[in-house]
Amino acid sequence: MNKKTFQAALSATIPVMLGYLSIGIAFGVMLQTQAGYNFLWAGGMSVIIYAGSMQYLAVDLLARGAGLLEVVVMTLLVNSRHMVYGLSMLTKFKGMGKRKWYMIFSLTDETYALLSSARVPVGVEPKSYYFTIALLDQSYWIMGSLIGAVAGSLIPFSTQGIDFAMTALFVVICTDQWLTYPTRIPAILGAACALVALILVGASNMLIPAMLALILIFFIGRKQIEPKFDVMKTANGQEG
Repeated sequence: MNKKTFQAALSATIPVMLGYLSIGIAFGVMLQTQAGYNFLWAGGMSVIIYAGSMQYLAVDLLARGAGLLEVVVMTLLVNSRHMVYGLSMLTKFKGMGKRKWYMIFSLTDETYALLSSARVPVGVEPKSYYFTIALLDQSYWIMGSLIGAVAGSLIPFSTQGIDFAMTALFVVICTDQWLTYPTRIPAILGAACALVALILVGASNMLIPAMLALILIFFIGRKQIEPKFDVMKTANGQEG
């Protein structure tokens, strides 16, 4: 990693840094105050697990002593979307050698959003740029988690509503993608699938049906969607 690559990745990840520090602090505070686990646990979870929404859910699971089966099922439900993320990143991660395994591990919602629309600066090696983005994003999350857990042990906090920080970050990322991405077709299809699943099976069971429906639509309609995407992408001057 050279200086130019680091500076370019740092500039690209500033929005995620601001978000991850905030929601990481919120997670650390909740883990300390609601579940009674100190900063070592917060840091360790952010290094080894590194799944924002699942870590938030883990606070509740730990606090009430949930069983192993419940934890496994909830993890599958919450993180099933990452299967779709990984499939769409196969081309970008090709040729990254051993770094590919870390890229797969570090593919959070926000990192995926950055990588999927990344415009690599001139003179910067793409694979190193992607790797640095992923590494920086996780470092922000770890830092926020540690700060929050330490603060939670030293300062009295009311954690009511603090978990909304994660939802707020998702809204910001989604809005940015809507405004800057060359086509809005995937977003519209995703929203439609989510809405139909919500109506048919309810909020608590909608995630997997919505994801499966979206995968099926993209698989069947790929030949119709990709040409439109490529035309819009070229018109906006974006790189692949």
